[in-house]
Amino acid sequence: MKRGHSLRRTTAETDISLTLDIDGPLMEQRISTGLPLFDHFLSAMIQHSGYGIDLEARGDLTVDPHHLVEDVGICFGDALRAALADLKGIHRYGQRYLPMDEALVLVALDISGRGQLFWSGPFPDRAINNVASEVWPEFFKGLAQHGQLTLHVICHSGQNAHHVIEACFKGLGRALAEATAKTSSAAIPSTKGLL
Repeated sequence: MKRGHSLRRTTAETDISLTLDIDGPLMEQRISTGLPLFDHFLSAMIQHSGYGIDLEARGDLTVDPHHLVEDVGICFGDALRAALADLKGIHRYGQRYLPMDEALVLVALDISGRGQLFWSGPFPDRAINNVASEVWPEFFKGLAQHGQLTLHVICHSGQNAHHVIEACFKGLGRALAEATAKTSSAAIPSTKGLL
């Protein structure tokens, strides 16, 4: 049985419709957020996760991209958690070192039931195409909290801000693919018997 979920979130700041299909197929994706740089990063993440996605999102970009980026992360986390249902038969853990030219990041996650983001390292503090650097962790934080993941994103090196952030999204895709992959067991991957 395929694992997926559809949802809609509407606030005074954003309107988001998302369908997520964890089991693919690889090339089935439609992403439209009204922020081309965000579309680019999300497309890279989905390509490397192997997930299918249909995302239509609008936000108050004339104010700041922050609300849009954060709320898409929230929706992605909610859809991921719902699609994984009882969490039985998954690997649970995923990690990926991702090099992109001079940039090197580590993304490591645990589908732990505890939503928290740990963002560390010498991230370049420069805007990319007029989007402030402080905006990007908001996607990862929203995803971690609502997907109930313990998520570490660590920048080891990188001078080009675009390379560093794109590596984070690609690394997240690879780590998610590993963590959500099915195992031969039908058990919950925890000695407690509960996540």
